[in-house]
Amino acid sequence: MDGHAAPRVRSSELLGFPPDARVLIVNCDDFGMDDAINAGVIESIEEGIASSCSLMVPCPAAPQAMRLLRGRPGIPFGIHLTLVCETVGHRWGPLSAREEVPSLLDGSGELFAPTPAGRAALLSRARLDEVETEFRAQIDAVAEAGLTPTHLDFHCLADGGRDDILDLTAALAAEYGLAVRVWLEPGRRRMRRHGLPVVDNAFLDSFSLDLDGKAARYARLLRDLPAGLSEWAVHPAGHACAGGDGPGETDGGRGVRRTDRDFLTSPEARELVRRENIVVIDYRAIQRAWSWPRDDLLPGR
Repeated sequence: MDGHAAPRVRSSELLGFPPDARVLIVNCDDFGMDDAINAGVIESIEEGIASSCSLMVPCPAAPQAMRLLRGRPGIPFGIHLTLVCETVGHRWGPLSAREEVPSLLDGSGELFAPTPAGRAALLSRARLDEVETEFRAQIDAVAEAGLTPTHLDFHCLADGGRDDILDLTAALAAEYGLAVRVWLEPGRRRMRRHGLPVVDNAFLDSFSLDLDGKAARYARLLRDLPAGLSEWAVHPAGHACAGGDGPGETDGGRGVRRTDRDFLTSPEARELVRRENIVVIDYRAIQRAWSWPRDDLLPGR
């Protein structure tokens, strides 16, 4: 638990699980970034141990991703709120008109790159009202497509990158009846004060894992999974990405995405989950716990 004191009641218990239950969300981030990622995400959910995904609404393959979700109403998904763009050949911009969100754009009128310098520049100048404009545009685009998400999370900005952005997102979640992925300890403490379930254990981003021996590392993480609610943010993609053919891979994470898909869809992963009695869930249970009128989640409360 990252060295901090554990809460008296785990979030998994708030969701109705016994104290010793090992509960895991395996969420595929970056759905909609490109066609190969879309294929890998669907495969990892339908044939593997992944339980949900997060849709990047401004991205080039988001329309295809939304068609895939409409044809698969049983797949739970969140909205991967996106304020940055790391690609060169397949750029995307805000859904809002650029003149409505100038503080979110760099000197060339594009979204910032998610490099340390790019994130710092964005977070130093982003106006909260313009962040809200863009977040609402992304959420409303999903609703207009006839889809119902379960939660909100962030692309390349941990917990939104700023306290006020996280508070804004929690308020939007309360308004739209959604949950929020919160995994840094300051945000977790704030949400726990409101009685809201958040991850109990260390959050895993698959980009943090070494490629060498990755399958063995994943297997060890499953065997050693602690009691409580854990979450893995994984990034699978299909073979077009893995081979570097066509538009497939757009962000330089080819090896990460290939090895994620390979493990998530492997018989070993399914057998480990079964043998270790790990309960794999998605954000629908958390959404139910978050979804009641919550004036206490208005920014600043």
